[in-house]
Amino acid sequence: MIYIDADACPVKAEAEAIATRLNIGLRLVCNGGLRPSANPLVEMIYVPDGPDEADKWIADQVGPGDVVITADIPLAARCIEHGARVLKHDGDPLTEANIGNVLAMRDLMTDLRSADPFRQGGGKPFSKADRSRFMMALDRVARAAQKDKPNG
Repeated sequence: MIYIDADACPVKAEAEAIATRLNIGLRLVCNGGLRPSANPLVEMIYVPDGPDEADKWIADQVGPGDVVITADIPLAARCIEHGARVLKHDGDPLTEANIGNVLAMRDLMTDLRSADPFRQGGGKPFSKADRSRFMMALDRVARAAQKDKPNG
C-alpha cells in the first residue's frame, strides 16, 4: 500500500500513475477538500480536522511493505519506526540511516526561524525534474517494499 499525506502533496497524480502501473493500492489521507479519484486502486481517507490527524492515522496504519509519501519529518520518523519506506515529494528517501540527521536539521531551522522573525522560509520551487525524480524513486521504492511485506 502507498500512503500519501495528501493535503499539501504536489505529486498525487504521479503517485497514482505509479500505483496503477504496479497495481498497488493508494490511500490519500487528508482533512477534506480533495476530489476522489475514479481509479479503483485509490482510496480517499478523510480524517477529522485538527493538528496532525492525518499523520496519526497514517502512522497507525503503516508497516513493512508500505510506502509513505510525506514532507512531514516527524511523521516520516514514526513510519520508519513501523517498518515502512518513506519518500519526500522530490523523491529523496528518508531511512533509518538518515532520519536522525534530517530531524536535527529540521529542529535547527525551526530554532533559527523563531530567533529571526525576518528570516523567510521557503526554498526552490518544485520543478519538472523533481517530479521525474519522484516518479523514478517511487517506482524503485514501491517495488522494493513489495518484498518487505510479511508473507509477501
